[in-house]
Amino acid sequence: MIEDVAADCETVDAEVGEHGDHVATVTLNRPDARNALNAQLREELADVIDVVEGDEVRAVVLTGAAEAGAFAAGADVTELRERDALEQREASKRPRVYEHVADCPMPVIARINGHALGGGCELIQACDVRIAHEDAKIGQPEITLGIMPGGGGTQRLPRLVGEGQAMRLILSGELIDAAEAREIGLVDEVHGDDFDDAVDDLAASMASNSPVALEFAKQSVKAASQMGLEDGIDYEAELFAQLFATADKNEGIDAFLEDREPEWRGE
Repeated sequence: MIEDVAADCETVDAEVGEHGDHVATVTLNRPDARNALNAQLREELADVIDVVEGDEVRAVVLTGAAEAGAFAAGADVTELRERDALEQREASKRPRVYEHVADCPMPVIARINGHALGGGCELIQACDVRIAHEDAKIGQPEITLGIMPGGGGTQRLPRLVGEGQAMRLILSGELIDAAEAREIGLVDEVHGDDFDDAVDDLAASMASNSPVALEFAKQSVKAASQMGLEDGIDYEAELFAQLFATADKNEGIDAFLEDREPEWRGE
């Protein structure tokens, strides 16, 4: 399904199995513009992400085409130059591509194989885990253009790195290397020669689990930044209880007791 949708796209590719069973690799493929997020790419990426389902895909690896030399170099500045305030309000109506990625039912790993700037930085923030190549540069340079992050950066970035570091990056427009991004919590892992192995290992580890449990666990973790502690604990308990009505819960426990690999049904 996801490969069928991607086949009709010009700026996004998708392949299942490259990084492991039940793992979809979704690639931003606009190399002439360093994967800048124009309207077409954003729409096509949203369409591809929207068909992710647990019976086919249990984890997504989101990355940039190697030929682009970047994960995503930001928004398409030419498009931004042509818009007035009313047009931008229309373009900013949710759900945008960032919400489509954040709300994907299965976990999304950002494979940051090059620069992730502006909208590209906001895109990795919408992912669930971020793994960067050591040569990547990351930042929110919008302020240097007389604008500001508009794809969730002023909201998601403080939740990842704290208000002070977010202010520093957003108000200066400074780009940081992958090592510093790791130090402040903007990315979770940084790798050199073992970059691909690290992505593959994590994606395969996630995809080996029940898609229902993956979806519920992701929902519960994301709720932690949106709820108070007591409400979050209640929400977790409810999702936990709901899993006891699934066939996968019984299969997982039976497989453990019988010392075998589980056969997930996704229900």
